[in-house]
Amino acid sequence: MAGDFLVVTEKNRSPRINHVSWGRLEVEGRAQPYKDAKLFPGGSREWNWRETGTNHVPGIQQADVQELLNHDAEIVVLSRGMKECLEVPRETLEFLKQRQIEAHVLPTAEAAQLYNQLAENGPVGGLFHTTC
Repeated sequence: MAGDFLVVTEKNRSPRINHVSWGRLEVEGRAQPYKDAKLFPGGSREWNWRETGTNHVPGIQQADVQELLNHDAEIVVLSRGMKECLEVPRETLEFLKQRQIEAHVLPTAEAAQLYNQLAENGPVGGLFHTTC
């Protein structure tokens, strides 16, 4: 797993998304594109759904977003996939709200655009699903 982790630059700077398309997320500082990715202040890594039991339904788990918070993300962008098939349970959004973390839930292309805008101003984290 350690080989999947990428440190970008300064600790609190979130990596920029260079390109997103079906099944492909190109991230600053990484030669190979991701299919699904976690981006956070200081780096990025492959988002392996099996680690937390994530699936399209019930959707993004609290453990998925906790990793972003562990890297000091102050805002979180959650992508639902290109066709919005990935669910975001109410419990996950409540988990973020209780921690006073601003959350945005969008289709992947729009999520990537918003993530890049937010990353210019501070520590943001994101979960990106690039297919359905």
